[in-house]
Amino acid sequence: MPISDLADQNRRELVHDSLDRALQSESVFTRLYRDEALAAAAHADVMRVSGQSVSPLAGLPVSIKDLLDVAGETTLAGSVVLEGRPPAAADAPVVARLRAAGAAVVGKTNMTEFAFSGVGINPHYGTPANPVDPARIPGGSSSGAGVSVAAGLCVAAIGSDTGGSIRIPAALCGLAGFKPTMRRMPTAGTVPLSPTLDTLGPIAGCVADCLIVDSIIADQPLSPPALALDGLRFAVPEDVVMDDIDDHVAKAFTATLSKLSAAGAEIIEVPMRMLADAREINRFSPIESYAWHRSLLAAAEMRYDHRVAQRIRLGEGSTAEDLRRLRAARGEWITQVERALRGFDAMLMPTVPIVAPRTEALLASDEAFFEANRLLLRNPSLINLLDGCALSLPCHRDGDLPVGLSVAGPAMTDARVMAIGMAVEHLLAH
Repeated sequence: MPISDLADQNRRELVHDSLDRALQSESVFTRLYRDEALAAAAHADVMRVSGQSVSPLAGLPVSIKDLLDVAGETTLAGSVVLEGRPPAAADAPVVARLRAAGAAVVGKTNMTEFAFSGVGINPHYGTPANPVDPARIPGGSSSGAGVSVAAGLCVAAIGSDTGGSIRIPAALCGLAGFKPTMRRMPTAGTVPLSPTLDTLGPIAGCVADCLIVDSIIADQPLSPPALALDGLRFAVPEDVVMDDIDDHVAKAFTATLSKLSAAGAEIIEVPMRMLADAREINRFSPIESYAWHRSLLAAAEMRYDHRVAQRIRLGEGSTAEDLRRLRAARGEWITQVERALRGFDAMLMPTVPIVAPRTEALLASDEAFFEANRLLLRNPSLINLLDGCALSLPCHRDGDLPVGLSVAGPAMTDARVMAIGMAVEHLLAH
């Protein structure tokens, strides 16, 4: 249910129900904050009944990803390796802003260990089941975040996104997920994956709810203009993003483009051969992650998820000069992509080219796991490399497995991407 429809709801009842159901939801949360969440809800009820103005999130259940600091506790980032480390001295700024807005932070959500995959499997705390089909993965790395919203436990969740970790679970669980331009969002108080690419953002049931959360946690709140789709120009890349696409995604994406065209939008396929270069340039995560994990790996590598350790080890042997060269190549690549997108209102593509794979198949085979991970990360990671912003919103037919539509743009086009997303969402809903 959209946040706007909860204006007259008793907050304490909502949060109490959320917490009770969270206790029964296996592997979704790594920690619950029962007393604090109920207190925030009760305070919001008093304010609401007395007619005082409150934030749209006041007293509503919200979850935060396990890599965000909460004062007084050790931040584990979906791992057991950090157990025993000093507790955080303060809440991460994003958490503090949620609390200041009166949100009832009900708990920390499970995630891929150290956020290093788009699959969502975690051998330490279990893998949250996708509410659409419990036999399938939820997507990652913000796995519990996506499930907490899709299962109706929270109105919104905070995830992180280094290569798609907000948008992948949003796409696979049938939700809206927003990756903002990195510079708009404070990332202090988080366990890093790649400081060059890391950002935080919301997962919610609709685009408008993502906007509400973004406006609370970002350094620069958005004011999207009201937009009609008629006359907008959308670029659809001819290269890379449609490779290895499955039939479910292809049909949903094609049908969505047809609806947009019928609404008056201009859909133009654009050659973007530079997208094929992204895989070679985008090696920041293993390099920067290895630098952070080097001593931990030396002391406790056997305690890591072996798939995560394997990916971190890809950065071993890299130098500061390697990073310098990659950053220079990235700058040139961004210039090429932005040039190709001039004159367009946004870029459209499938958020990911496949529907959610079955969990058991990926647990049984590292080869299947890494192939699924490659496909899940490929499209959304292009936007991280671009230093852009992107929204994933559902575009599948009712009853089908979820498929995400990506509406994306260059850096600091967040307000326009949000405005387009709301217009597209309205079109698809009707």
